[in-house]
Amino acid sequence: MAELVPFILLGVFGGLWGTLFIRANIAWCRRRKTTQLGKYPVLEVIAVTGITALLAFPNPYTRRSTSELISELFNDCGALESSQLCDYINNPNMSRPVDDIPDRPAGPGVYTALWQLALALVFKIVITIFTFGMKIPSGLFIPSMAVGAIAGRIVGIAVEQMAYHHHDWIIFKNWCRPGADCVTPGLYAMLTGGLEYIVPLMAAAVTSKWVADAFGKEGIYESHIQLNGYPYLDVRDEFTHRTLATDVMRPRRNDPPLAVLTQDSTTVEDVETLIKDTDYNGFPVVVSRESERLIGFVQRRDLTLAIKNARQKQDGVVSSSVVYFTEDGPQMPLSNPQPLKLRRVLNLSPFTVTDHTPMETVASPGHHHQEGRPAPHGPDDEPGPRVHHVQLAAALLPLTVYIGEAVRRYCISNL
Repeated sequence: MAELVPFILLGVFGGLWGTLFIRANIAWCRRRKTTQLGKYPVLEVIAVTGITALLAFPNPYTRRSTSELISELFNDCGALESSQLCDYINNPNMSRPVDDIPDRPAGPGVYTALWQLALALVFKIVITIFTFGMKIPSGLFIPSMAVGAIAGRIVGIAVEQMAYHHHDWIIFKNWCRPGADCVTPGLYAMLTGGLEYIVPLMAAAVTSKWVADAFGKEGIYESHIQLNGYPYLDVRDEFTHRTLATDVMRPRRNDPPLAVLTQDSTTVEDVETLIKDTDYNGFPVVVSRESERLIGFVQRRDLTLAIKNARQKQDGVVSSSVVYFTEDGPQMPLSNPQPLKLRRVLNLSPFTVTDHTPMETVASPGHHHQEGRPAPHGPDDEPGPRVHHVQLAAALLPLTVYIGEAVRRYCISNL
């Protein structure tokens, strides 16, 4: 079990590195998005490229490509290797074959390589944080593998030298035999070709997951989705609300009345005033102020676009025109303003819940819903359908979203 300690330490490092990367990268991308920096993406790419070349060239481990670096770090040292990582002091008294590399003390080349790898590790961590999310593909998996390979090689060499110089320590007793060379643990190679590495690698992976989950369970892609404001429903979210929907419903007593639209008695001016005075993303459409039975739900942007197009393309639509959300409007006298029919922008099947629905059920599908308020009670104080508009577009492909948006705009423009 003591042999798992170095692997567990690598797992702790992996979890901390993942948490640091996600938080630092999101903070940098948020700053880029909310400042003047986001307006000059080409200049940012040129600046990062110049800084990367300036800092990477002096170090032989950052000068080469990342794939070559990973390949060298994953290779074991052989008798004919000329890398600094294999600069071990030869023992003239050893009786092993020439192609067998036993445990030996590290030479000056190994210590030089360790310092260079430590600087390369810091460089890779910092540059990966700043480059992910730029306007050019910068990669995530290969740089992350490079960070892990560098850390693993450093820890492996350190453990190897500790086992050579302190073979009497309890953690290394099983690696050495009296009067014989220490058996190389092989940590720095991190190879999976043998069954003996399955348990250590599993221990490192599980430890990394536990450490990362202790600081937050959101991945980098989920964090970027939320940063950009895309609709997203995470099936892994868990809620333990023990209340009912009626406990959080609005409006309550002494609260302002619910902002709703009626199906056949609201004027264009009333709709424009409601849009101006509120910041809701949409409004319930009810039969009348008296019954307040839910008919459907209409989004704020659809109302704004439909009224704007109607004023430009339909003669006779004025502020006093009545807005109808019904199939057929009543016959109006010729002296009355022309009505505006907006049945096409009405969602007749919004996501609704009753007032006795547990909040665990309400919050589970709608954790990322837009801000809104439930519909009011019916005429006999009976609870009617409650509006709980949820952005379910997270399951749709981007192409489907764009096609739907184009069709919606076409329908509204042809009202």
